[in-house]
Amino acid sequence: MPSQQTSGRIAPALAGLLAGGRLRLAWLLAAIYLGISTATRIVLAAVALSNGQASWASLPAMMAVGLCFDLVASLYLFTPFAVYLLVAPRRLLDARWHRWLLAVLFTAAMFGLLYLGAVEYFFFDEFNSRFNFVAVEYLIYPHEVFVNIWQSYPVLRVLVATAAITASLAWLLRRPLVAPSGAGSWRARAAAAAVLAAALGAAWLGVNISASRYSDNRVVNELALNGVYAFFSAALSNDLDYDAYYLTLPDDEADARLRSLMATRHSTYFPETDHIARHVTADGTPKHWNVVVLLEESLGAEFVGAYGDTRGLTPNFDRLAGQGMLFTHAYATGTRTVRGMEAVTASFPPVPGESIVKRPHNEGMFNWSTVMAHNGYSPTFIYGGFGTFDNMNYFFGSNGYRVIDRTDMDDPHFANIWGVSDEDLFRNAVRVLDDQHAHGERIFSVIMTTSNHKPFTFPPGVPGVPEKGGGREAGIRYADYAIGRFFDTVKAKPWFDDTLFVIVADHGARVFGSEDIPVRSYEIPLLLYSPGHVAPGRVDTLTSQIDVAPTVIGMLDFDYDSTFFGIDVLRDHHPGRLIPLNHNRDIALFDGRNLFEIGFRKTSAQYAYDPATHRQAPVAVDPERRKDAIVIFQEAFELYSERMYNVARRN
Repeated sequence: MPSQQTSGRIAPALAGLLAGGRLRLAWLLAAIYLGISTATRIVLAAVALSNGQASWASLPAMMAVGLCFDLVASLYLFTPFAVYLLVAPRRLLDARWHRWLLAVLFTAAMFGLLYLGAVEYFFFDEFNSRFNFVAVEYLIYPHEVFVNIWQSYPVLRVLVATAAITASLAWLLRRPLVAPSGAGSWRARAAAAAVLAAALGAAWLGVNISASRYSDNRVVNELALNGVYAFFSAALSNDLDYDAYYLTLPDDEADARLRSLMATRHSTYFPETDHIARHVTADGTPKHWNVVVLLEESLGAEFVGAYGDTRGLTPNFDRLAGQGMLFTHAYATGTRTVRGMEAVTASFPPVPGESIVKRPHNEGMFNWSTVMAHNGYSPTFIYGGFGTFDNMNYFFGSNGYRVIDRTDMDDPHFANIWGVSDEDLFRNAVRVLDDQHAHGERIFSVIMTTSNHKPFTFPPGVPGVPEKGGGREAGIRYADYAIGRFFDTVKAKPWFDDTLFVIVADHGARVFGSEDIPVRSYEIPLLLYSPGHVAPGRVDTLTSQIDVAPTVIGMLDFDYDSTFFGIDVLRDHHPGRLIPLNHNRDIALFDGRNLFEIGFRKTSAQYAYDPATHRQAPVAVDPERRKDAIVIFQEAFELYSERMYNVARRN
């Protein structure tokens, strides 16, 4: 009987605690957060509807799933605060100074939550996604990112509006904010804490990021997510253990299948290896041309006249394309600069999580400079920004390149937070190349631009390019203008005639589409230009960024040992070839007509792709092709994690 009396007293006390009392401020904050999250989702859904990325029929399920994620996020965010309110002594909670301190902190939290809603709007507008790996990676470099945000968005107006709304809410809630706490016995408080812990545990065990993948429409799935939940999910899985989260094959089967996929008539595998280390044989006598790679920021094929655009944004590239070898079906591997860098320079697939440019233990990897240095070249990496960003300086400096970045560039005529203007970058690059030529060095240089990036600010006096406010089209026009100026300069140089120029984008302008991996967003320009050595023409072969290095090395006719995942598409292309793509956690292989997707949490799917309409239709999964997709990423992750993607035999 005493236990029944005790439980009879605890039950109403517990109900009182959970309904209010000590937990009043926690419930208020959670309710405000749920309101902000719902309003944010409605606004983002309206944007998606206006862009044709979602339908009215998708809204009810999206809002219901979204509410579940919002509730889970509120549990994660506010349970610590609720526990504090439960365990703190009543004397402390009711002290006047403490009540006012909590009121101030509560108001600051409201401001932060409201401002976060605005930030989500702008992030979604840019990336068609809730906070993801991009948001996590950007916060690693707060100076560049925050200045870019200040220059690109109406930050001051948003801050003022947020402050005004916060002040209004604080005034409306002034009485409950400073009211005394309720009492509550220690048993009731312990029971309330147990209820919260149970709810938190159920959320942890029962809800994960995969629950948001209920629709075939990627944008709808993103809308159903909660931004805070998505951010922390990305942060906690940024350095993913591939085997734990993605489909795999037994090691022996994976090794054999990968070697079969990578086999070409110009390569011979080393007999003592299970992996793809092989010798690549040239067709002719080595040609020691200089090689200069212009890695262009965000230059999607959708903006380029040579690829069908009619706005006239790229007259200089289009002119060069008529004089060089244009690859008409070239694709980036990902949506970040570091993805383009790892693909172009190391011919490495985009394994989920961090790019190898930013991963630990990325020293001494087999890459393009390995082959070039073995053949007497002096590799350089020239970047218009600060190379500490995204670990670029360390990666290139640890893999055979002499690094030149913004800190080495005197008197730039124009710069913004991301770097010096492309004109200044190219002017400095030409000085470096001139110096190399003067010292008798063979030139191999990767030059990374920055101007075609928010905040889209440019030097004055460029025809058709406003100094600011011109947006993406101004960025494309300026990037093309700088390319034209660069070639006007280098054509007079003594090293020009024996130089092969490679113009390739690091990635497209943005990911835009309802699919998990919107293939059209990955189309990029790729041009090989050397009037004295490369005949004008078009290459319609499906080509990836990972093919750039082996293709150029093939044109130079170098014999070399290789662990590249790419192939020489001019000599060794074969039907059914698959190229890798990555978006956030999803990875896929693409053959031009089909997309074989491998998803987070060991899922898979296949889509038929229509290159005319760019639509993807789900189809039955081909089990053999799914295995091909699995092994590319599984083996790449293994080679990297076991430090086997290193300098091959003779290089």
